[in-house]
Amino acid sequence: MGYVLTNPATPCRQLTVSWGGDTLTSGICQNRLTGPSSPKMITQEQYKELQERVAQLHRYLDIDAKIMQHEEEQLRTQDPEFWNDRERAEEQMKLVKGLEKWINGYNEVCTLTEEVELSLEFYRNEMVSEEEVDESYAKALNAIEALELKNMLREEEDAMACVLKINSGAGGTEAQDWAQMLMRMYLRYAEQHGYKTTIANLIDGDEAGIKTVTMEIEGDMAYGYLKSENGVHRLVRVSPYNAQGKRMTSFASVFVTPLVDDTIEVYVDPSRISWDTFRSSGAGGQNVNKVETGVRLRYQYVDPETGEEEEILIENTESRKQLQNRENAMRLLRSNLYDRELKRRQAAQAKIEAGKKKIEWGSQIRSYVFDDRRVKDHRTNFQTSDVGGVMDGKIDGFIKAYLMEFAGTENA
Repeated sequence: MGYVLTNPATPCRQLTVSWGGDTLTSGICQNRLTGPSSPKMITQEQYKELQERVAQLHRYLDIDAKIMQHEEEQLRTQDPEFWNDRERAEEQMKLVKGLEKWINGYNEVCTLTEEVELSLEFYRNEMVSEEEVDESYAKALNAIEALELKNMLREEEDAMACVLKINSGAGGTEAQDWAQMLMRMYLRYAEQHGYKTTIANLIDGDEAGIKTVTMEIEGDMAYGYLKSENGVHRLVRVSPYNAQGKRMTSFASVFVTPLVDDTIEVYVDPSRISWDTFRSSGAGGQNVNKVETGVRLRYQYVDPETGEEEEILIENTESRKQLQNRENAMRLLRSNLYDRELKRRQAAQAKIEAGKKKIEWGSQIRSYVFDDRRVKDHRTNFQTSDVGGVMDGKIDGFIKAYLMEFAGTENA
C-alpha cells in the first residue's frame, strides 16, 4: 500500500492511496464550500465524487467482511459461560465494539451522503436553499475525511490509549505557565472527543503553572491521533510575568507513548527495579500529606543494541493507596518500554528504507505566536490564525495535516 501527497501548498490538500491496482483519493480542504455569498453551490460532479469515495471506503474497509465477523464475534458473547473468564470476555467485547465502530462509521457516511442527494433534489423543487445544500455536503465530506484518516491508522499501537507527558523547559515561571496552558489544551481536546483523562502525576510550578504532568488519555485511536503531538512546542508572547512587557519565548516538551494493557507482552526485569515512597502533594484529605502514598519507580534500562544503561524514573500519585500507585507506575513503565521498542523498530525500518523522510520525535514541531495570531506546524506547514481556538483544544487540523504527511512518508 502506498501514499502520495500532492499539492501541499494549495488550499485543498489531496492524498492518493494506492491499494493493489486501485487508488483512493482523500482531500483535506480549507475552503471546501463556496459559502452563502457564492453564486454557485456544489456541483453534480462533486456529489458523484462523494459517492465514489464512499464506494471506495466500502471496498478498502471491507465492510461486508466486518459485518460477518461482527455477527460471529457477537454470537460468542451469548455463550452462558462467556463471563467465567472475565479477562478474556473483556477482550472479546473490545473486539466486538471495535468492529461496531467501523460499521457505524461507514453507515453514518452513507446516511450523510444520501442526505446530500435529498437536499439536491429538494433544491430543484425549491424546498431548500443553496446554503442548506452546501451544509449537508460539508457534513458528508467531513465524515468521509474522518473515516479515511482513521483508516490510515493501521498499526497495532494506533488503537491504544496513550500516556501524554508535558515538561516545562528552561525559563522558570514563564515556561511553567506555558506547560500548564498545553495541559489545558490537551484536556479540552480530549473532552471534545469524548476521551477519558486521568492525571497520573502533577508537579506544580514554583509560582505559577506546572513543572510536569503525566496524563493517561483513553478513547478511540487516542494514540494514533495524539502521536502527532510528540516534540517541542514553542510559545512567543508578551509575557505577563515580565515587568517591562517584553516579548518572551518559552518551550515545553510533549512526549506521547502508547498505554499498554495486559494483552501486550512487555518484559520487565524485576532485578532492575527499585522503589521510593513519598507524601503526595495536594489539598488534603484522607492519607494525602499524612502517609507516603506517592511512589517513585526507578528502572535501570539497558539498550539492547548499544548496551548503554539509562535510568527510567516514573512517579505516580494518582491514588490515595500506595499499592494502587505501584500498579499504576508499573503500567506506565511497561508503556515506556513498549514505546522504546516501537521506536527502535521504526528507526531500523527507516535505515532500510533509504530516501524516506524521517519523523523526528524530539524536534521542535510547532510555534504558537500569540501577538501575530499565528500557530504553525513546522513539519507540515499547516497553520491557523485561530490562536484562541487552538488553545481551547481545536487541534484537529494539525493532527489531520500530520497524518497526511506521515502516511505520505512512512508508508510509501
